Amino acid sequence: MSAATHLKEFPAHIKDFPTPVKKDGFTCDDIRALPEGKRAELINGHWYDMATPNTEHQRIVSVLTWKLCSHIEDHDGDCQVFPAPYAVFLTESEKNWLEPDIIVVCDPDKIKEDGCHGAPDLVVEVTSPSTIKRDMGVKLMKYRTDGVKEYWLINPDTKTTSVFSFDPDVEKVGGNQFAFTDELTSELYPAFSIRLSDYL
Repeated sequence: MSAATHLKEFPAHIKDFPTPVKKDGFTCDDIRALPEGKRAELINGHWYDMATPNTEHQRIVSVLTWKLCSHIEDHDGDCQVFPAPYAVFLTESEKNWLEPDIIVVCDPDKIKEDGCHGAPDLVVEVTSPSTIKRDMGVKLMKYRTDGVKEYWLINPDTKTTSVFSFDPDVEKVGGNQFAFTDELTSELYPAFSIRLSDYL
């Protein structure tokens, strides 16, 4: 059964559960077989459908992409910023394919034509009610264990951002919490700050 056929048969209202069964799990080839316009992620062989983002989500992604690019340029940095859709292959496993909302990559050797091969330095996810459990659970652990240095989880509903630094010298259980009205700061980029409420 192809990935496209399987998705067609799967109930459309289910957004944050892996599709039921494929022997030995799904692989990146199943993602590549999707029809144009369909997006999904794989985490350890489990399939997660991706819904079309709303306006607020896209506004946040646009603002942060612009601000991060500007910050890197202003500081003569070599890092590159990639907003979704852009594939991330944290390891060489064929059972993992992630598309974070924004990534920052500072090692040019990780950047290939089909995506980022290896852990980005920074991952940003703008969550929604259908993805919050995944973003706070399996994704957080995946990013932490596979080499991501910092993870920002932005929640438009609560108007808060959680910043998780995975550097053992500064890591804090639960991350650092910022309201949209606060100056969001980063352990990874100490000179960077943004008050999201100024742009939303």
